[in-house]
Amino acid sequence: MSGLFEFEIFLAVRRIGAIFVKELRQLRRDRLTFATMLAIPLILLMLFGYAINTIPRDLPTAVLLQETSDVGRSILAAIENTKYFKITHRVRDREQFEQVLRSGEVQFAIEIPAGFERALRRGDRPALLIVADATDPVAAGTALSALASIKDTALINDRSIPDANAGPFEIRQHARYNPGAVTRLNIVPGLLGLILMITMQTYAALSVTREVERDTIENLLSLPTSPIEIMVGKISPYIFVGLLQAALILVAGVWLFGVPVMGDLGSLGALTTLFIATNLSIGYTFSTLAKTQMQAVQLTVMYFLPNILMSGFAFPYDGMPTWAKWIAETLPLTHFVRISRGILLKGATVVDLRMETIWLCGLMLVAMTAAAARFRQTLD
Repeated sequence: MSGLFEFEIFLAVRRIGAIFVKELRQLRRDRLTFATMLAIPLILLMLFGYAINTIPRDLPTAVLLQETSDVGRSILAAIENTKYFKITHRVRDREQFEQVLRSGEVQFAIEIPAGFERALRRGDRPALLIVADATDPVAAGTALSALASIKDTALINDRSIPDANAGPFEIRQHARYNPGAVTRLNIVPGLLGLILMITMQTYAALSVTREVERDTIENLLSLPTSPIEIMVGKISPYIFVGLLQAALILVAGVWLFGVPVMGDLGSLGALTTLFIATNLSIGYTFSTLAKTQMQAVQLTVMYFLPNILMSGFAFPYDGMPTWAKWIAETLPLTHFVRISRGILLKGATVVDLRMETIWLCGLMLVAMTAAAARFRQTLD
C-alpha cells in the first residue's frame, strides 16, 4: 500500500510540474502580462516614494496689494517663509482676486487693504485677509494652521510699530467652497470622474479585442468603412451610457451626500461628455494594443493607477514635485477633478475652466489619432 501511495504522489508531482512548465511557457509568450506584473509594483513604489506627499508645501498664492509698503513686503516674506505658501499671482482688483480662486489657479489669496501700514502705526490692529480654496481640506488646513505665529513674528524687528512683539495686526481666514472641511464634498465630485474613467476605458478597451476573440472582426473588415468611422461607431453608444452614469452619480451625490450645485449643469454636462469621449478614445487605443481581453484590462489597470494617485483625487496635487505635476497634466482625470469641483462647489464657468477644457480636447485628439493609426496597423 505504501508503494502505491508513493507512486500516486510521484504522478501528482509530475502532473503539477507539467502544468507549472506550461504556465511558464505561456507567461513567456504573453509578454504584456509579464511586463504588467513587473510594472505595477514599480509604478506604485515610485509614486508613493517620490510623488505622493500628504503635507503639501509651496502652495500657489495670489496677492492683492491695496497699498505698497515695507510692512506689506515684510508680512508677505514671513508668510512665504513658512514654506506652505508661494506667491505666484499678483492681482489688480477684487474681481481678479475672486477669479483666480474660482478657476483653481491658486489655492490661497491674500489681501492687504489700503491704509494697512497707517493703521498699524496708530496701534489699531488692522486685519489681513487670507482666503483659502477649501475644496481640498487637507492642503488648505495644514497651511492655514501654519499662520498662527505670523502676526506675532512678522514685524518683530520693526520698532516703530506699537506692540510689534504682541500681534499688531489680525489675520482673518476665510475658507471658501467647503468651509466645514466636509470630506464627502471633496470626494464625491472626484468620484464622478473616477467612476466614468474606469467604466468607459474598460468598455472601450474590450471593444476590438472582443471582436478578435469572437472571430467577428472579419465582419468589420468587410464593411466599406474607414478606421475612424469604425472607432466613432463603436464608442458612440458608450457616450450615452456614460452620461446616464454621470446623471445617476450626480443625483445620488446631491440627495444622499448633500453636494451643492453652484454652477451651470449644462456646462458640466458638456465637459462631462468631452471627458467621456477622451476616456473612450484612450480605452479604444488600448484595445488596439492588446491581443486578448485580459491584456486590455491589464493595460487599463496600469493606466488607472497614476490617474487615481496623481490627479488630486486621493492626494493633494500641489504636494507633488514638478516632474510629477507634468505627468499629472497629461492625465484626463486631473483636469476633470478640477472641472467637477470647480462647477459643483465653486460655481466656475467654462471660461474659468478653459485650460482644463483645452487639455481634455488635446488629449482626446491625441488618443483618437493613436487609436486610428493602431487600428489601421491591426487591419494590415
